Amino acid sequence: MKRLLFPLAAAGLSAAVLAVPANAAPSWATDDLLPKPADAYNAAAFWLDANGAALKKATQYRLDTKDVPKLVSSQSQGAPDGKPGMTAPTGTTKPAASKNVNLPKTIGKVFFQDKDGEYHWCSATSIQSKLRNLVATAGHCVFENGGKDDVYDKWVFIPGYYQGKAPYGVYVGAYAYTAYDLDTYDDYDGDFAFVAVHNGFSLAGSKEVSKAEFADWAGDKWVKHEEIKKEEFEPNFSKYGPAGPYWSKDFDTTPVKVGHDYTGDKTLTRIEVTKAAFDEAPKATAERKNGEQYEKVERTPITQAEYKKLVAQKAEGKFPGLLEVDKDTNGNEIAWYESHYYVVQWVKTGSTVRYFRDHYIIGIAKDMGPLGDVVGGQGVAWNQKLGQSVTVFGYPSAPHPDGDRPFSGLTPKWCAGKTGTKSWQVNMFKVETHQVLKCSMTGGADGGPWLMKYDNGKRTGYVNGVTSMFHDYDGNDRVDYISSAIFDGEVADVYNKANYAKTKSLVSPKGELLQ
Repeated sequence: MKRLLFPLAAAGLSAAVLAVPANAAPSWATDDLLPKPADAYNAAAFWLDANGAALKKATQYRLDTKDVPKLVSSQSQGAPDGKPGMTAPTGTTKPAASKNVNLPKTIGKVFFQDKDGEYHWCSATSIQSKLRNLVATAGHCVFENGGKDDVYDKWVFIPGYYQGKAPYGVYVGAYAYTAYDLDTYDDYDGDFAFVAVHNGFSLAGSKEVSKAEFADWAGDKWVKHEEIKKEEFEPNFSKYGPAGPYWSKDFDTTPVKVGHDYTGDKTLTRIEVTKAAFDEAPKATAERKNGEQYEKVERTPITQAEYKKLVAQKAEGKFPGLLEVDKDTNGNEIAWYESHYYVVQWVKTGSTVRYFRDHYIIGIAKDMGPLGDVVGGQGVAWNQKLGQSVTVFGYPSAPHPDGDRPFSGLTPKWCAGKTGTKSWQVNMFKVETHQVLKCSMTGGADGGPWLMKYDNGKRTGYVNGVTSMFHDYDGNDRVDYISSAIFDGEVADVYNKANYAKTKSLVSPKGELLQ
């Protein structure tokens, strides 16, 4: 079954090491997110495009229920299922003394697109790992219910996120790991996930290049059309010819075609045609005859919204260009492109002629390095006794059941206290053993870390849970408790598997996409 396959090449482990006996139920499951650099790059560029427009459009994840999940005490002590253990955190923040709770650099938001095309986010944190590339969040913030390929699309982690900004870069998910029962049965006792992410990158600006450089560039690129005056057009067109960036267009409604040898006033107009018509047209000559190939601008990235608009125009016969879509290994659309093809057309100069120059722009990306090197990583703890003192972070945004909305989701918030000494049930989500904390944070904080032994000066601790659900225990239409999966030996097993997932850099030193 696909969900039980582990990316051996990515992990650097042999099949013998990971083999699960046929009669033994596995404790973990994994799915590919965006392991290929091209797919990952396009996903990150999608979120960063138009100054983070998609990021700003995203809303917090919402549980698939109209009612607030009810807590029921199980009267169980939540005994560990093995020896307690932990991995130490690493940090990049200098220790500082403060009476207030200092926010760790490791926390941020994960963004993703669901099967209906909606954009959502959850909370998450960077955690310590062998390859410094792991994110911890809620399982329901990675794995989508109701589908064969059940992971969200365009999954990225942005530490330190604020209002469309990514101060430490964008980290695209490559491989996701969770509890077998969550992946298979939607059992929220295992509502946690560890995601191995590629090196982060940021957009470091853009620059204008030659047409040849533009054609060879493997990263983001686009063409900007500038209208110019006739006095600028004529000498430059004579200098660069029809293959250059200078062109004109006759805007008369009924232009009269003439030959290239016509001695009267004529305008060289570029006419957009289909790719097939362009391929059939003769190659350009010095005489620049009618119907010859003029220029092609291929595979320019566009947004999904732009793509849909152009599809509608093409159906109406208003867009002759070529539209293409890249898909990941699961068949999900991850990038959209437009291509344009032009041929030469000489016409008698009409009353309205406009002149243009094309500017070829490339977007420069910067490799930020592994996540843990940039923001550090929280430690991870498992099989600890209940009743631990924890500090919980997240980006709450959803209203309380009574409609009051005290949180914006723009900045992280926190709760602190001791977890309950007994485990709790949530029958609506098949939960038999959750740990709970008295806290009024609402939806959007799901996936945020529960940090034991939080050092306020170093801003580090040990992740011993992630926010799963929000509860109104006293029935006053206000969230008063949050709950998390208990981090036990099964969590440690999943964490151990995720530790070996190798990920990649997405951009070259000069700032373009690595294939």
